[in-house]
Amino acid sequence: MLQEKAGLNAGQIWNALSEKGSLTTKELKKATKFTDKDLYLGLGWLLREDKIAAEQVDEKEYKISLK
Repeated sequence: MLQEKAGLNAGQIWNALSEKGSLTTKELKKATKFTDKDLYLGLGWLLREDKIAAEQVDEKEYKISLK
């Protein structure tokens, strides 16, 4: 069940990045309407599959882009 949810979240995140380009985690959360938990679940999936790049902007913010 959790793997399925992670995969679905990853798909929505990928679609948002594909449509809008690079986004910060705050912008991505707003675009997907995910909770922090769901956002990071999907981001972890995409990072593990080497589909995205993450660059730290400040202490709490990352800039996410497709590879």
